[in-house]
Amino acid sequence: METSIQNPVTLTAGAITEIRKLMAAEGFDKSQSLRVGVKGGGCSGMTYVLGFDQVTANDNHFEIDGIGCVMDKAHEMYLYGMEVDWQDGLNNRGFTFKNPNAHNTCGCGTSFSV
Repeated sequence: METSIQNPVTLTAGAITEIRKLMAAEGFDKSQSLRVGVKGGGCSGMTYVLGFDQVTANDNHFEIDGIGCVMDKAHEMYLYGMEVDWQDGLNNRGFTFKNPNAHNTCGCGTSFSV
């Protein structure tokens, strides 16, 4: 497992608060880290991945405000500089992604192309 010097992504204060709530839930597996990544699919070609997972040999490890995070080394080129936020409004509730590498983004905000 490698540790990045500069974090490839940032989390807003709202995202950090919501992630900490999830981590404080009863039964949370403390051996897991927050995985930030992408997978194929979605309206625009790639979909964001944000969830808790075990560390793998292909992961870079980084920490944001005490939250252990991992990202597959191959995903960094798609996500470097991205900001993850938490929205809690009437029209939009959930994690949002501001990705400077995305050329096209779908209406739902969870799918993009590069």
